[in-house]
Amino acid sequence: MIICAGNNETFDFATPMGVGLIECSINLTRLCLFDKPEFLLFVGTAGSYGEKNIFDIVESKTAANIELAFLNDDAYTPLDNVISTNTDNKQEMIINSSNYITTNEELAKKFLKLGIGIENMEFFAVLKVAQEFNIPAGGVFCITNYTNKNAHEDFIKNHEKAKELLALHVKKRVEELTKK
Repeated sequence: MIICAGNNETFDFATPMGVGLIECSINLTRLCLFDKPEFLLFVGTAGSYGEKNIFDIVESKTAANIELAFLNDDAYTPLDNVISTNTDNKQEMIINSSNYITTNEELAKKFLKLGIGIENMEFFAVLKVAQEFNIPAGGVFCITNYTNKNAHEDFIKNHEKAKELLALHVKKRVEELTKK
């Protein structure tokens, strides 16, 4: 099953689950309880902490939930804040999820030092629910912005093209998989 966030980030081939960690968790849990999918593929846009460029496509099965205060030792958590459905154990980009968008370039560099390359608001919730229901899952993302003071303006400017690129990428990957 292919899923997405919703609101202004929808695709004709994906089922919307809600924006942010909470909405996505609630709606995806409801879906899994009543009609458990065999596989979950989340499709969405993301902000880059600096290594990935605008309109790059990133595939991953690993997500983190690290809040900005954690980066300055202003907070801690007793919870596991990194989750992966990667059974290949190959190195891949970690996607950070928070209900807040990073706009501080110095903090973005700290994410990079932790091996975290991009941020998407929902992906950690998707993987956590998938783990709970023992469902293989992954994500495909298109970069819309860098995590800096212009993050929102760049997201708005690049969002439609990023959605088009994502749609083309996902449809191409589905075709490749169905030929096998």
